Amino acid sequence: MAKISPVEFFQQVRNETAKVTWPTRRETLITTAMVFVMVLIASLFFLVSDQIIQFGVSQILRIGH
Repeated sequence: MAKISPVEFFQQVRNETAKVTWPTRRETLITTAMVFVMVLIASLFFLVSDQIIQFGVSQILRIGH
């Protein structure tokens, strides 16, 4: 593998970075909001699932008493 100088490396990095299509501020805010909504939905789903499973297990364990 050929070694390149640090200056050349950073020039290549800068050229590649210029090719990237960066999201707009609006796109970033919308995507962030969507992530928070999905986290909230997942949290509620797992909360409800956990409560149902806890209720079921507690009912099964009370049968013997």
